[in-house]
Amino acid sequence: MRDYERELNEEQKRVVFHEAGPMLVIAGAGSGKTRVVTYRVARLLEIGVSPGSILLLTFTNKAAREMLRRVQELVGVETGSIWGGTFHHVGNLILRRHAELVGLKDAFSILDNEDARDLIHLLLKEEGLTTKRFPKAEVLRELFSYFVNTVKADIGEAVLEKARHLLEFQEEIERLYRLYTERKRRLNVVDFDDLLLLWKRLLEENEHLRIGYGLRFSQILVDEYQDTNKIQADIVDLMGGVGRNVMVVGDDAQSIYSFRGARFENIMEFPKRYPDATIFRLSKNYRSTKEILSFANASISHNRRQFRKELLSQREGGDLPTIVCLTDTQREARFVVETLEGLKERGTPLSRMAVLYRAHYQCIDLQMELTRRLIPFEVRSGLRFFEQAHIKDVLSFLKVMLNPSDELSLKRCLKIFPGVGRRTADSLVEILRAGADPISLLRGGIAGRAKKVSKEALGLMAKVFSELFQSMKRDSPSSMIHSVVRSLYRDYLLLNFPNPHSRLEDLEELANFAAQYKNLEEFLSDLSLMGGLDEDVVLGDRRERLVLSTIHQAKGLEWDVVFLIGCNEGRFPNPRAIDDGNLEEERRLFYVATTRAKNLLFLSYVTYGFDRLEGTVPLFPSRFLKEVPEGTYRYLDMASL
Repeated sequence: MRDYERELNEEQKRVVFHEAGPMLVIAGAGSGKTRVVTYRVARLLEIGVSPGSILLLTFTNKAAREMLRRVQELVGVETGSIWGGTFHHVGNLILRRHAELVGLKDAFSILDNEDARDLIHLLLKEEGLTTKRFPKAEVLRELFSYFVNTVKADIGEAVLEKARHLLEFQEEIERLYRLYTERKRRLNVVDFDDLLLLWKRLLEENEHLRIGYGLRFSQILVDEYQDTNKIQADIVDLMGGVGRNVMVVGDDAQSIYSFRGARFENIMEFPKRYPDATIFRLSKNYRSTKEILSFANASISHNRRQFRKELLSQREGGDLPTIVCLTDTQREARFVVETLEGLKERGTPLSRMAVLYRAHYQCIDLQMELTRRLIPFEVRSGLRFFEQAHIKDVLSFLKVMLNPSDELSLKRCLKIFPGVGRRTADSLVEILRAGADPISLLRGGIAGRAKKVSKEALGLMAKVFSELFQSMKRDSPSSMIHSVVRSLYRDYLLLNFPNPHSRLEDLEELANFAAQYKNLEEFLSDLSLMGGLDEDVVLGDRRERLVLSTIHQAKGLEWDVVFLIGCNEGRFPNPRAIDDGNLEEERRLFYVATTRAKNLLFLSYVTYGFDRLEGTVPLFPSRFLKEVPEGTYRYLDMASL
């Protein structure tokens, strides 16, 4: 028997020792959620529940393995017969046993995301839809996935909600989805989404299986329930409908993934679907100081739709969070760097500090400043800003204008034009190489020499490079970027990337960033610095580097020191989220950011920004900063210094 009195607090023990029936565990940030799930499984085994009757659903297979390893250590019972893993993992196990009931053969194959994209691309070719005027396979794959996971009535509803800019192609998209579904069945393959879709269908259409699995799995535990989508919640209800011993664990205040299809209503409506559910709250936080938690509690209290709770720190007091006012993003970057250097000198390693932001573009100036000062950093939100495909695409046009002999950049930008593939781009480069003035040829002189290129593409090419030429004469890298986006690249983004609007935000901020430069050469020279820093500085056997991350990527992580930059109205909360009615999710995102900090929290905003059309414009602090009462933070005004 475990020493539960010593190893669990009172809130945790109530969950672990609860006898039966549906359970909703609202586990606040840093409250020991994983420990509670682990000890609950251990306790079930300890009182004689068969390992084979326990189903543990997690969001990564690694999390399930770690929980079950710990359970085995706690009670000494072999956990190999416990079904534990992701929804997709368990769905695969169940479908293997009943493949024929959903139109599959026993030895069906699973397409990964790349395989699925390739199959959709094949169908696009067969249907004659591979032109640059039609959405690409990756865009369609993500749209199909969203449709399945959100359980929309039809694909048209998914287009309307997720990709309104593709409405003109709705009929073709519906046909392609039917063809994609038919081809998968013919090939005896499924994609990741089918593992859920067919699992749900199997339970809905076969009552004996639904009852059978309900009797087999007398205990169902679901981790990170606030991140489940509609189809996952339906599966849990179907699997748990017999025994009703369903325990879901999550935090409504950390539900931040609606853009992926996660459904906030799942956790909020659990008591309606299970009227006999017992609700538990884990509010004792072991991560952050009471000052940081007071700030976070004050912020999230403004949300109307939530399970009310107040995180209580189990640590000694510390410093108040610091709200810092700075003039512009360059000074904001310098403040962050100088502060973290001071903290590093006083003993906090770089790896125990993080800079978080709402959107990837908000870290441009910071990445530049870190690079100039040779401070190693790791970008957790994907590629470094200037390494992203859409940024490199647009910059390739500017590089060609500065250096027409740059064949790599030339080929990259040529392939963005409709009807220009690799071979056509190679032949165009040969023509341009033979000419005395490549830019002049691109502005219209190539038309009579490029017989394999359509008049439409050549006309567009002349238009784009003519506008670029005029912008370059004005020594305006910013207007050059905007010219490329307006005349060509915006349409390209909408059809080639599943997240075009966030990439357009990146490009708008790139243009604003470029506005501080008076000529193209200086701008591109500074950008070349970004590739000059080794990502790691190895100290003994440790890699010491600062973490840069979007808040979405930081969920579940923690650092001694957190800087939250870009806390300006119009940036955080995101205006598009407000337009879509997601202000409360934006506030939850702010809450997640603040609760990542253990010891120190800095939140910064700037008073001025640069707009390529209006020049210097005033900016204001985020409403989230204004909502927290005085006394929960200290204020540092560096804009007036």
